[in-house]
Amino acid sequence: MLGIAGETTQPCPECGTEIRGDSRFTVWCAACDWNVDPEEPRPDTGRLDRVERALARRHGEQLLAEMLSGREPHPRRDASAVTATALALLVHGVTLALAGGGVWGVVADWGGVGMVAGLVSLVPAWALAPRVRRLPDDRPVLVRAAAPELFALVDEVARAVGTRSVHAIAVDGSINAAVMTYGVRGRRLLVLGMPLWEVLTPGERIALLGHELAHYANGDTRNGLVVGTAGRTLALWHHTLQPLPHPSAIEMVVNALYVLPRLLVRGLLVLLVRLTSRAGMRAEYLADRLAARTASTQAAVGLMDRLLITEPLAVLLRSEANRAALGGSRSAREAKARADELWGLLTAYAASIPEHEYERQRRAGALRGHQVDATHPPTHLRRACLLGGKPLAAAVVPQARRTERIAAELAAARTEVARRLLRDGPGA
Repeated sequence: MLGIAGETTQPCPECGTEIRGDSRFTVWCAACDWNVDPEEPRPDTGRLDRVERALARRHGEQLLAEMLSGREPHPRRDASAVTATALALLVHGVTLALAGGGVWGVVADWGGVGMVAGLVSLVPAWALAPRVRRLPDDRPVLVRAAAPELFALVDEVARAVGTRSVHAIAVDGSINAAVMTYGVRGRRLLVLGMPLWEVLTPGERIALLGHELAHYANGDTRNGLVVGTAGRTLALWHHTLQPLPHPSAIEMVVNALYVLPRLLVRGLLVLLVRLTSRAGMRAEYLADRLAARTASTQAAVGLMDRLLITEPLAVLLRSEANRAALGGSRSAREAKARADELWGLLTAYAASIPEHEYERQRRAGALRGHQVDATHPPTHLRRACLLGGKPLAAAVVPQARRTERIAAELAAARTEVARRLLRDGPGA
């Protein structure tokens, strides 16, 4: 079982150094880095992916140097941000033109050929139109009246960060957290992944809240309404214009007609990525810095370490979901009663992960660079940035009684998320 540790000892096949490890994790050598990253390299998914990773590597390292030198990259609307917004408005202008042309065709030539052309134009316009997010209805959502202590903590963190608080908090089974907006009025939503929340200390939870709320203040254009939706529109165009596989004679003609539009859309996507990459990286570093100012450098670094073990936590959750499935309907009926058992198992497992596994993950991250995620600086760089600056004390200090009251407010959502995890596993 994943929760049971077994110490192993063996000589390193490369340098002969004695390796003491844990049978639950990868065996590696700290002296020569043998087997530090046994995973297969991420497959190349195309030119756009290569561009994103190259820009992320360059901007991530440049921004780290700026942060460590004291020249903190303050959020600002520079020429790249303005150009990205202009490009996004152009993309939305095309969608608007399709919609306007479609409406004109339908109205001006009702019952004729023009009406058919108008309807054809309205279909892509509808598909490409920016969508306003709705409050999620597939997971527990807490409002202020139902969780006053949790919202009070979020309010305090928001004031420390220098931004407004949120209107709602959704709780799900992801090993993550996020902020977004919903509704035409742009209300703010915080999404808390309960598996991540459970394995964090009270101070690390404050650091998590500080990091996420900081994104509202840092001006990350990639997640904004205008630029973010334009990126999704271009991605949809690019997907739609992909060559048809195993084409017939007619489909070969269609593929040939798609070539130039596809190259144009790909070029716009690459340009949008180039214009927003640095701003996105800057937003992450600044969010980490604000998290440290809010919860302390120590708590922010602790959060970085917990982010290194998300995959082992996901493996444990999948294992427990499989065990529940093998138990049949009886286990399904008892899922609610097993919620505390699941969370207890998860937190005990996280607490048992040895330091040498964290160190292996940090070294593996340094080898991979931006191979895994081109939208965030690698965790080892973010950690180095926090440790390279002046240690900061917490502006928001955990309070034991508040922590207990927040746990009580989250109890029902906690049970529901556990039930879903046992039924569907993580990521379902």
